[in-house]
Formats: sequence, C-alpha cells, structure tokens
Amino acid sequence: MVSLTTETVGPKGRRAFRLGNFAATVPALALLILFFVIPVLILLSRSVTDPVFGFSNYAALLGSTTYLKIFFNTFTVAALVTVVSLIIGFPVAWALAIMPSRLSSIIFAVLLLSMWTNLLARTYAWMVLLQRTGVINKMLIGLGIIDKPLALVNNLTGVTIGMTYIMLPFIIIPLYGVIRKIDPAILQAAALCGATRWQALTKVLIPLAAPGMMAGALMVFVMSLGYFVTPALLGGTANMMLAELITQFVQSLVNWGMGGAAALVLLVVTLALYAVQLKFFGVTGAGER
Repeated sequence: MVSLTTETVGPKGRRAFRLGNFAATVPALALLILFFVIPVLILLSRSVTDPVFGFSNYAALLGSTTYLKIFFNTFTVAALVTVVSLIIGFPVAWALAIMPSRLSSIIFAVLLLSMWTNLLARTYAWMVLLQRTGVINKMLIGLGIIDKPLALVNNLTGVTIGMTYIMLPFIIIPLYGVIRKIDPAILQAAALCGATRWQALTKVLIPLAAPGMMAGALMVFVMSLGYFVTPALLGGTANMMLAELITQFVQSLVNWGMGGAAALVLLVVTLALYAVQLKFFGVTGAGER
C-alpha cells in the first residue's frame, strides 16, 4: 500500500493539504478570538482610555507603595510555590517513573482525582486542617512537638501550603513524562564510571530532566501569578495578590482602567517569562508536557 504524504503529492497537493489543515482550525480560532482575544483587548484598551486617554492608570499603579507591595507579594508567593513544588514534585515524579506500573497507575489516579476535585472544596478543606483548632495543630501538640497552636492560615504559610498542594500535579506530570524517556542505561553507565548517587543525580538526571522541570515550573509560576480563590481564603487581606487586586478594581470599585492596567502588567510578565524559556530551552522544552 502506498501512503500519500506532502512529499509525494506535488506542490498543488501540498498547498491543498495546508489549506485543509488551516480550514480545520478556523472554528477553534474563531472561538478563541471571539471569547478571549477581543475581551482582553477591550480590557487592556480601557487601561489607557478610562477615565482619560493616557498612562495615568499605570503611573498610579506603579507609583503607589501599596500596589507595589501587592506586586512583590504576588511574585514572592508564585516563586515560593514554584520552588516548593519542584522540591516535592521531582522525587515523586522519579518514584513514579521507576516503580511498578500497577502502583504508579494507582498514584496517578490519586493525582488526577485531586485535580478533578472542586477547587473551592479543596481550599476550604485546607482551612479546616490549618486552623488553630485543626487536625495539624492538634496532632503536633499531641506529639509534643509544639506547646501552642501555630498560625498556619491568614498568612504566607497557609497560602504556600494550599497552592503547593494544588500545583503539584502540574509539575509532577511533565516531569514524569521527561524522566520516563531517560534511558536507565545512562545512569548505569554513570555508576560504572565511578559516579556516586549524588553525582548521577546532579550531573546526569537533573540536566536530562531540565526541560520537564522548566516546563512544569513555568506552568506553576504563571498559574500562581493569576490565582485568586486560594490566596483570598488562606491568605487574607494582609497577603493580597494581584488577581484579588484586579477583582477589587473591576467588581468593587468599578475602576476598569486600573483593572486593565494591572491585567496588562500581569500579561507582560507572563509573556516575558515564556520568551525567556523559549530562548534558553526552545519550543521543545516549553511545550513538553
């Protein structure tokens, strides 16, 4: 049987093939433009036209110490959640890659189940667990580790714990896919050449898994920048993040100009991070999921 490819059908066939592929994507592109691109452009345009034409909203946003503190808090939380997720997610992904397939399937099912559970329900569950009379504080007091309850909610600690739990699957799954592709013979060769386990980890495994680590870290960091529910419930007003600020501008203050300005800053930072990853890791590293 002869298979037809773009190399065997000639120039006209290749042109028709490309047009057919483009036509198949038109409905998806139309929906994306209609329900995402146009609303975003309208919101961003209001950042320079509401209440007057100019950059007054950006001057007010970036010139206020209160708003700058929210920006700093947002990037701090996102970076902290990303680092903690990497530290926890890498060993889990490695364990999933080397354990028997039946056991790894069960753990994967647990991961997927946690992703499918309602976000609000998961956040309220952490509120119950982390409060002063919650299970965690009672267990620590019962074991004699602490004498009085720890403040684990309405602060950075609670936000980090809650968001790390939610973000872990998004870093474990890309890492698992990359680690599974690493030939075990490479690690065996490193051991035969005299490498210790630590050297094999730092000199062989981590460099080979770097594309998956960067893909997962970028996904977690960007998602953390725009998170709203978990920081609002576990962090309180003292630990407000940028998504909460945008919500207050639009819903409470009906200040679309300031909301659009804050949204544009968030969008620019996200695109800049993606551009940096493309520069150093290319399309493969950024898109390997």
